[in-house]
Amino acid sequence: MNIRAINSKSTGISELKISICHLYPDLLNIYGDMGNILALKNRLKWRDIEVEISEVKTGDRVNYKKHDIYFIGGGQDQQQIMASLELQRNKEAIHKAAVDNDAVFLAICGGYQLLGHYYQPLEGDKLIGVGLLDAYTVAGDTRFIGNVTAKAKFLKRKTIVGFENHSGLTYLNKGTKPFVKVSVGHGNNGKDKTEGARYKNVFGTYLHGPVLPKNPEFCDYLISLALKKKYNCDIPLLKLNDDIETFAHKDRINAKY
Repeated sequence: MNIRAINSKSTGISELKISICHLYPDLLNIYGDMGNILALKNRLKWRDIEVEISEVKTGDRVNYKKHDIYFIGGGQDQQQIMASLELQRNKEAIHKAAVDNDAVFLAICGGYQLLGHYYQPLEGDKLIGVGLLDAYTVAGDTRFIGNVTAKAKFLKRKTIVGFENHSGLTYLNKGTKPFVKVSVGHGNNGKDKTEGARYKNVFGTYLHGPVLPKNPEFCDYLISLALKKKYNCDIPLLKLNDDIETFAHKDRINAKY
């Protein structure tokens, strides 16, 4: 059944479109996190939902009125320095998009750290974040590497899997809730069993993988949030054949390496 027919009947909307903004792919995309963009793109297209992907690179301005989903990936310290400066230039627009417009954000690793208040490297100056997440990160002397299994209360499947590779220790303040709770792996700081952060429709996580192809239910959750925000109603998603994605997900549950 064509999703457009379902949507037209249930919502009066005959054509659906989602705009995705990839923030600083020229700086923060060293761990293959482009796979998250491809997962969103394909799961939208497979449902006959039009998708537009734009890139905001060094020197560009964010149009906070245009996009429904924002993605920012991970990077090394040198790239994070440059990304921090760029994010400061677009701080007001990013806050308007996330806070005023309820846009969906997914931030991975270095991008996640820069959505908080700051990241303090072992050497060098503190990198100021945009403060979208009430969290901060300091560099540790141990690198957390390995697979992660976590519990996601907001999903029916209840599990999120991914791969962490970070030495930053992130701590959440009261204004931000954890994304998930870790059962295998280290998570935000190796102490409190939290992993990632969430505020409104903003999600930050250390999980690579990339995370969305291994967690199709979470990918669809982000799509549903974006559709509801844009069209002001719940829009049913056509069920897809997720046999391959489900196999990849189950294969990593409770795996350590």
